[in-house]
Amino acid sequence: MSVLLIGRWDADTLEIEESHTVGDGDQEAINILLNGCAGGWWACEYLVDRHRDAVQMAYEGLAPGECLVDEAEGFDPTA
Repeated sequence: MSVLLIGRWDADTLEIEESHTVGDGDQEAINILLNGCAGGWWACEYLVDRHRDAVQMAYEGLAPGECLVDEAEGFDPTA
């Protein structure tokens, strides 16, 4: 299983708004979840089983000076 995170950039902050569990590489499921998302959305699939692990990986992938807020489940990633 994988976790698909969906969010938006607000200045230098990535706000995670949704989190979904999907089958690894299940592009059809991902397309359905992203259906209707207009420009400005950010989404990434992480090959982990837990939301908190996906959020931590997203946080670690950010450039210096950028931050992440998990609005979906409230997980606070650590440096």
